[in-house]
Amino acid sequence: MADTTIDPTLGPVLARTGDERAVLESFLDFHRTIVLRKARGLTHAEASRRLVPSLTTLAGLLKHLALVERNWFPCLLAPKPGDVYLTTEEEARASFTLQETDTVEELAAAYERACARSREVAARFDLDHVVPHPQLGEVSLRWILVHLIEETARHAGHADILRELTDGETGAL
Repeated sequence: MADTTIDPTLGPVLARTGDERAVLESFLDFHRTIVLRKARGLTHAEASRRLVPSLTTLAGLLKHLALVERNWFPCLLAPKPGDVYLTTEEEARASFTLQETDTVEELAAAYERACARSREVAARFDLDHVVPHPQLGEVSLRWILVHLIEETARHAGHADILRELTDGETGAL
């Protein structure tokens, strides 16, 4: 029997004549998938090895992007008691810091869970839905989606370079 699962990397192609939401969500899922694929198949030592002067590692990117997903979707759109939106550059940098107990498999799973939760939360709102933002005043879901596409795509590029430096593997897929 043929596999009928649609590869998320085909989403932007399949949504090429879709509505605005389908296009935005497919591009975000495309970049989410690329980040995960860049970390797959590496040992934790390989994924957490620092290859650039900053704290940016493949494992650190997974940890950071999971925080970004939680910060922008559940914290802003559907906050629970105790949720705090992180606003400082220091907090963002700290999200790249790996703990001794972190593993690349657990970080990838946490990122996948954060993305699934983001999709679930975003699905409850129209693109024009506006929420308060502690630094920007107000933002719409549309703006959040575009921002997350930009943020995730930028880090997918970092992941591509880090993976090439790790084992020579290149390409989006």
